[in-house]
Amino acid sequence: MKKIELLAPAGDLERLKIAFLYGADAVYLGGNILGLRANATNFTLDEIKEGVKLAHKLNKKVYVTVNVALHNKELKTLKEYLINLDKIGVDAIIFSDLTVLECAKKYTNLALHLSTQASTLNHEAASFYKKLGVERIVLARECNKEDIKKIGENVDIEKEVFIHGAMCSSYSGRCVMSNFLTNRDSNRGGCSQICRWDFDLYKDSKKIEGKKPFTFCTKDLCLIEYIPDLIDIGVDSLKIEGRMRSVYYLATVISIYRKAIDNYYNNKKIVDDIDIKILNRCANRDSYPQFFNGENNVDCVYYNGRVEISNQDFLGVVIDYSDGFVTVEQRNYFKRGDTVEFFGPNHEIIKQKIDEIFDNEGNIIEVVNKPLQIVKFKVSKKLDKFDFMRKNIVDKI
Repeated sequence: MKKIELLAPAGDLERLKIAFLYGADAVYLGGNILGLRANATNFTLDEIKEGVKLAHKLNKKVYVTVNVALHNKELKTLKEYLINLDKIGVDAIIFSDLTVLECAKKYTNLALHLSTQASTLNHEAASFYKKLGVERIVLARECNKEDIKKIGENVDIEKEVFIHGAMCSSYSGRCVMSNFLTNRDSNRGGCSQICRWDFDLYKDSKKIEGKKPFTFCTKDLCLIEYIPDLIDIGVDSLKIEGRMRSVYYLATVISIYRKAIDNYYNNKKIVDDIDIKILNRCANRDSYPQFFNGENNVDCVYYNGRVEISNQDFLGVVIDYSDGFVTVEQRNYFKRGDTVEFFGPNHEIIKQKIDEIFDNEGNIIEVVNKPLQIVKFKVSKKLDKFDFMRKNIVDKI
């Protein structure tokens, strides 16, 4: 049986390396043109080349997003860009505009993945795109389990499904509110997340007062408990959203989904309650299965009950371990006497009470409160570079 692919976002080379280290089989990323995350760091062609080289060395894959809605002025750059991606050896491009498909077929041998922006919800559409040369469809996030199953039963095409991360309040992300209110085009990488703004509501010219301001804000997607269903109905790739998320978020989410997938194939319980609670603490928003289980309703959206809490669990990144001392690059405040946790791809969670802390000059300090401060302290068990340090949350949840 071919094992399902775990696909993770990569906003830059550091995130690409973290994604692979923590268990992703493939990453998707955007170049510095023609992608839908204009505010992300994104990749130059040289960086894409470096990322592809690393991925292939690890027997993993890189997909590049070329998913903007193209205007005439971009047509002259499209051909050269696609040819360059083909020469680099990227494993596929993700597109929504059929101009990209035609250009790629004419001038390159690039594999073609259809973006979720195309809103594919039925097997007739999937069959149509297959005839055009599409190898994989990133299904619309509005698909439920039966939609996905029906497409698989009728069309021999790879199916990719979003399983975790932010949702859009518009159909398949095709929003125009951002355009009208901020002149930033959502379909060209400039989304200003209007749906998360606060709005006043009026009825018959009278303002309606609620407990909280009204928003269109959706809760995040989380399908961790549906991994068995997704595998059983023949999904080929499970996609995590978040090219602009932190390295800590990526490491946490990828590692838990990696565990869930591997456990399923090994006939084990996919995750325990602690895993789910840790997963839910990663983002500021609540999560929900959204459309997959067919119960999408008022519970999927905040409306006027929105609460977003930054938990600041992420304390630091391990950059070295030697002679019983860990070297950490700080991300949030911690101090002597705190009990913290370390997690990584090569060991179980390690708890440690912090005794003496040394700064980069070897001075003993009581608190670590400077951004990206480099410090050292004793840890009883061996740690690896790119392990992550967080608050002691397992004992509290």
